Amino acid sequence: MAVIGFLGVGVVRWKRGHRDTDGEPDDEPTSRRGKPLNHAINALLISATLISCCYIAVIHQDLVRRAGAATPLDLIAGAMAIVVTLELARRTSGWGLVAVALLAIAYVFLGPHLPGLLAHRGYGVRRLIEHLYLTTEGIWGVPLGVSADFIYLFVLFGTVLDVAGGGRLLTGLSARIAGSTRGGPAKTAAVASALMGSISGSAVANVVTTGSLTIPVMKRSGFRPHFAGAIEAAASTGGQLMPPIMGAGAFILATWTNIPYVEVALAAAIPALLYYVALLMAIHFQANKMKLPPGTTHLDRETLSRLHLLLPIGVIVVLLVLGRSPMRAAFWGVIVAAVVTLGRKQTRLTLGQVGNTLVDAAKGTVQVAAACAAAGIVVGVVSLTGIGLRMSEFIITLSGGHLPVALVLTAMGSILLGMGLPPAAAYVVLAALGAPALTELGVPLLAAHLFIFYFGCLSNVTPPVALAAYAASGIAGAPPLRTAFTALSLASAGFLVPFMFVYGPALLLQASPLAVIGAVVTGCVGVTTLAGATVGYVRRPLVVWQRGLLLLAAVALVRPGLLTDALGFGIVVVILLSQMKEVAGGDDGQLYGTGI
Repeated sequence: MAVIGFLGVGVVRWKRGHRDTDGEPDDEPTSRRGKPLNHAINALLISATLISCCYIAVIHQDLVRRAGAATPLDLIAGAMAIVVTLELARRTSGWGLVAVALLAIAYVFLGPHLPGLLAHRGYGVRRLIEHLYLTTEGIWGVPLGVSADFIYLFVLFGTVLDVAGGGRLLTGLSARIAGSTRGGPAKTAAVASALMGSISGSAVANVVTTGSLTIPVMKRSGFRPHFAGAIEAAASTGGQLMPPIMGAGAFILATWTNIPYVEVALAAAIPALLYYVALLMAIHFQANKMKLPPGTTHLDRETLSRLHLLLPIGVIVVLLVLGRSPMRAAFWGVIVAAVVTLGRKQTRLTLGQVGNTLVDAAKGTVQVAAACAAAGIVVGVVSLTGIGLRMSEFIITLSGGHLPVALVLTAMGSILLGMGLPPAAAYVVLAALGAPALTELGVPLLAAHLFIFYFGCLSNVTPPVALAAYAASGIAGAPPLRTAFTALSLASAGFLVPFMFVYGPALLLQASPLAVIGAVVTGCVGVTTLAGATVGYVRRPLVVWQRGLLLLAAVALVRPGLLTDALGFGIVVVILLSQMKEVAGGDDGQLYGTGI
């Protein structure tokens, strides 16, 4: 029934010519002559949605008795389900996801005509519909099930907190943490986006909510518009990687790998920390480079009046740590959030706000559900044709069995798919195609899936389709592509961290406490050197050879080992000594080379 609601709301709310939440028409206005036709099409799609969803629920017992043999009615309902899924995915996520799904469907029919590893015996329309609609290998697979079980509750939770002022609370607390340091407003944006993104799980939504508050402040503090937008985009993208909630893909990951979600969240904690250490250090180096003065801040009355909104987040964390299911944790989180908003007048929701909150949560969930259902088509084709095993063989063959090359190929595939797909859908597709190859090459199951999940999320700041960066550029009033490339450089540590935890399982807490501490220290130094190299500044501007050596140090610190660590630390010492010598020789770097 949850799926019916998601699909139905999606068809209604994203129809052409419908007004957005800001009250303005969509980009595709409809003429008066076209409106009746559009209404008729929408009514037809809604009817097809209800029929195809209800039909499978009504006949499931009979389907078991006849061992899955399809009847003509089964095929009609299945065809309707596939068409509705593709159309809803188009309306919520664009043509990219639909194109991937259609290519997958075409592959089912073209298999006998393809060469080499891509060839298979081919299947007909009947077999395709049976597999996608009448089994749990296609549309009704793990991704859509997770969206129905977990995602709506967490989206509702984040929406309730946001409407009650949770975004302003987290921004205020972040300002208290980092606002008084050099480049404080930008660091405040990074911390606030990490906290808010962990709740919302959406990079673009995070940019729109926190960015409207932080980007103007960053611009007033001296950061150029494109840099302010890039900071917000990079920070919001990292929010999808930040426990305890992370993005929708994390719930799918836990279910797919049969690893408890709390274990996934704990394993993701240190890599997320390294991502934000790199981002904060890049901001710090840039602020020093620009000679920006330290800021000042204090906890204002508005922030103090919303501190009780932290309680629901604590409830979710405690329940997850105690081993409760994500569904139960989210349920009680929503209940506690609804109750605590009544505690003060500033956070109390009106009846209209309650209605809007429910609608916004449903709309946010529809996008994820539609993406998961469409991705289920791709996964169904993978299982039907066996291309997953052949793709793993292809990656292993192309890489020559060398793990570094296989990791680079998988990372490139994740980024390319992530550019056109929502992160959850990109993860689902790559989990079916790329993860088996990594595990076959010796990468632990959790590390392999987190590797793919990270790169799928980072596509939000990877040009040419960097959605988070483009959203931030609109708020900042900056050129979109320039903002995107700046965000890419600021998030560069995110492209390094997955390689670090593949080669160093200690970063995923899969080692002794001493090894974990050593890995964290090495990782922090590695991402800091990378941040200095990308910004071109440490205690003073870096010349070309210094930036090159710092990049080499960052790469050396990726792979654990005494030799590589010694090389990385040695390079860092050489650079620092050379910078100190230049400062002592009369440079003014000591005036603004203070620490964080």
